[in-house]
Amino acid sequence: MTDSPYAGEFSRMLMDLGYEESANRLKQFGRSDEIPFLDISKALLADERFEMGVAYSGMCLTSLPHKKLPDDQVWKRLGHDVTLLIEPGTLLINGAEKKFGVPYGARARMILIYLMSEAYRTKSREIRLGGSQRRWFEKMGISFGGETAKAIRDQSKRISACSLKFFWSTEEGADGFAKGGIVSSGLMFRDQVAKADERQDSLFDDRVVLDPNFFEALEAHHVKLREEAIKQLKDRSLALDIYVWLAYRMRRITKDTFISWAALYDQFGGGVKQRKHFALPFKNALRAACAAYPEARVEVDEKAGVILKPSPLPFHRDYVAGVSL
Repeated sequence: MTDSPYAGEFSRMLMDLGYEESANRLKQFGRSDEIPFLDISKALLADERFEMGVAYSGMCLTSLPHKKLPDDQVWKRLGHDVTLLIEPGTLLINGAEKKFGVPYGARARMILIYLMSEAYRTKSREIRLGGSQRRWFEKMGISFGGETAKAIRDQSKRISACSLKFFWSTEEGADGFAKGGIVSSGLMFRDQVAKADERQDSLFDDRVVLDPNFFEALEAHHVKLREEAIKQLKDRSLALDIYVWLAYRMRRITKDTFISWAALYDQFGGGVKQRKHFALPFKNALRAACAAYPEARVEVDEKAGVILKPSPLPFHRDYVAGVSL
């Protein structure tokens, strides 16, 4: 059986009925748990800035872990014709060696999107942190203080320490790989600067330099995203992964494309021990991702997998409420 309330359903409801009536309809039909998805679509429809973020396509085909792993554990994920291997690394902290596990969770993904978007925007491997970084996180609805600042500092160190290896198969049947890190130097996020004195931003305006191979790959192979969508999914790591994956896959889809539950589990099933328990959290995250990407035309076959249909890309200005103009 094919289930298709993923293709712009919430944006159409909002345009046809308005928010209050749409929320009431969901309640009447026992779908109150989907009101957060309605809220996501409402924010996308209200977004007039239409600002852009980017992600490296290799990261769109694979994913980070969603939860913390043991510090010595290597992370491996299979994607569409690509495999990602992330290895823990070591940094000098106050003169002493300290091992950091692989980055994980929504905050690590937000840091990476920030770094990739800034590098693309400025066309430079060198990215300023400090005030600009703090303002971006706050624009994304993330208060840069307390436990959040602590989590961001921890994830930034994990990103600095880890090494990446991408493995892929070519159309000629050969195997290839690329290895490196994400940053070459400098990713040490500071505590929040007091807003009362914005002049202090310059004191905390550190810089980070991306790994040259990673930056070159980002320039050559990137995917455009909507910042508002990223903001709405900031606390949903699986939905964020699905969103950037859809943004990548829709660039190349010219006909209905079937993806099995087995393939989806290989790519997105990190943290779910048994495949039989994977479909429910995936479908829930897919609804959130499609609420943030209402242009995406997606159907779910409960027994077989997901069908992706040719769709407009998420970052363009000629789309309103499910209609490509």
